[in-house]
Amino acid sequence: MDDSYQNNINQQGETYPTYGGGEYTYPYQTDYPPQEEEDAASDDTEGHDEDEQMYEGEYQGIPHPDEVKEARRAARREARMKARMAAEVEEETLPEQYESIMEDCGHGRFQWTLFTVLGLALMADGVECFVVSFALPSAEKDMCLSNADKGMLGLIVYVGMMIGAVLWGGLADKLGRRQCLLYALAINSIFSFLSCFAQGYGIFIFFRLCSGIGIGGSIPVVYTYYAEFLQMDKRGEHLSWLCLFWMLGGLPGLQKNSWDFFFFFFLEFQTARHDEAWMILKQVHDTNWRAKGEPERAFQVSQIKTPQTQDDEFIEIQSETGTAFQRFMVRQMTLVKQVMKNMMSLAAPDLRLHGLFIAIVWFTMAFSYYGLGAWFPDQIKYLQFEEYESNVKIFHREKVERFHFNFTLQNQVHKEGEYIHDRFINIEIRNVKFEESLFENCYFEDIRSTDTFFENCTLKNTVFYNTDLWEDSKFINCKLENTTFLHPKKGCHLNIQEENDTLIYLVSFLGSLSVLPGNIIAGLLMDKIGRLKIIGGSMLGSAGCTFFVLLCFSQWAVVLFHCLFFAASAAAWNGIEVVTVELYPTSKRATAFGVLNGTCKLAAIISTFIFGKFIGITKIIPIILSFSALVCGGLLAFKLRETREVILQ
Repeated sequence: MDDSYQNNINQQGETYPTYGGGEYTYPYQTDYPPQEEEDAASDDTEGHDEDEQMYEGEYQGIPHPDEVKEARRAARREARMKARMAAEVEEETLPEQYESIMEDCGHGRFQWTLFTVLGLALMADGVECFVVSFALPSAEKDMCLSNADKGMLGLIVYVGMMIGAVLWGGLADKLGRRQCLLYALAINSIFSFLSCFAQGYGIFIFFRLCSGIGIGGSIPVVYTYYAEFLQMDKRGEHLSWLCLFWMLGGLPGLQKNSWDFFFFFFLEFQTARHDEAWMILKQVHDTNWRAKGEPERAFQVSQIKTPQTQDDEFIEIQSETGTAFQRFMVRQMTLVKQVMKNMMSLAAPDLRLHGLFIAIVWFTMAFSYYGLGAWFPDQIKYLQFEEYESNVKIFHREKVERFHFNFTLQNQVHKEGEYIHDRFINIEIRNVKFEESLFENCYFEDIRSTDTFFENCTLKNTVFYNTDLWEDSKFINCKLENTTFLHPKKGCHLNIQEENDTLIYLVSFLGSLSVLPGNIIAGLLMDKIGRLKIIGGSMLGSAGCTFFVLLCFSQWAVVLFHCLFFAASAAAWNGIEVVTVELYPTSKRATAFGVLNGTCKLAAIISTFIFGKFIGITKIIPIILSFSALVCGGLLAFKLRETREVILQ
């Protein structure tokens, strides 16, 4: 090898005298090199950038730093691409693997037990939706509710359910379906119990709001939970059968805290299960085949691939420096961020369009269903009132003296009459009005009145004993001379017929019962003709029923189309819920269902408020609004993605 120092001399083109002889010769140098040469060399290198200096190293076989960096970047890109491709392949195989496992587990005792347990939870939601219409007359009398207060009592439950649907749906994807369902029903149980003892209207409204927040999570969690234990070819049918429990919750005879039974069965059912996915599916497999008489059939799956969930795991504080409260707050804040992130991910490009379509279908269906559900009973009552008013009896300038009224006075108007030494004892006076009449030396005892008033009347030497005829509310511009009110009845006395309580019961009962044929049809056809045809056809059929209400002028005709509307709508609800479950992946399924169900309750609030404003004014606007919403939603439903043969992701 040539001497590097010698090569350096040769490259510079200069020679130095050598000292000594023989094989090794050394150039002669002075102790101190000339300063001018050092300065010249320094001047030669001054101004050269780093790249030019490294070029010499490159010439000697050393890679350029930029090339090293670029090679590293390329290696990282390639590694990320391979990891992404592997993750995509894994994500594609996970749903197929799970579907194969569920087919091997079969459909049997496990699913039917879960069906019953979750159905009881769903029944509680039906109770909350319908119980107000049954309890409202009693609450009216006990709490002196005005029309505005009655409307608020109905709306506050929907507000709570809207909040609860979004809240529990989002938490169910992070904390788990079973845990959130237990929490939600526990809250509903506690506040429903407390509302029984509420003495004032304000605290009663608060308890009903909290109860609604609790029960609001039942629909999103129940449907997502049950769907994940069903095979693809059975999802539509059995989710439709599950809807029958919601109908049962609307039947008055079953509205006695159905969630009490839920707690017993659900907790007992869960004691044999483990949190690990393999153990859960093995339990499903063994339960079903043992019930079918094949206990020796072994679970063939040795391990289950599970997706990476680092983003879904809580951040644990492992150090001992933080307090228990700090660790708790970090976990809760992390949970909130994860839930919000999951909600925002629903607007991802691959979900955005179909999510918008299904949200519109949810909204239009709920707008018509809940709006007309509240409008039909009120419209029937109004028609009954009109018919009642048309039969009013008018008495003009009658004179009654020393007569004992011991029979009911109903639907009468008395003008300019005279009542001298008359006795009204232990009778009911309903929808009676006395105008410009004279009562002298009369006696009223044990009177029960409804919608009864005295206007511009004169009362002399008259006694009211134990009656609900109040001086400050029942007597309008009247002249009272030596008139006495003894032991007046306390409490609220409403201007409403007693028959209306029975009418509300009957209409609500028939509406709930008419859902049965729609559920049966949806269950039988959901997996045969597809979800979209069920939704679109049902909504368009409901629109037709709504349109014919315009031609109804009797209360029983309205009752008939009220039942037809609910029967036609049931299939659409089943289809909407099934499509929602199948449209979203597991990590977003409950969140999406909760948001959409919250949209449903928002539509219920809006439509109930709007439709209530037109009672007694016109029926054209509510009918046109409902008809238009159902037609638009039904046509848009055909644009959704058919999910009949889609494997749950």
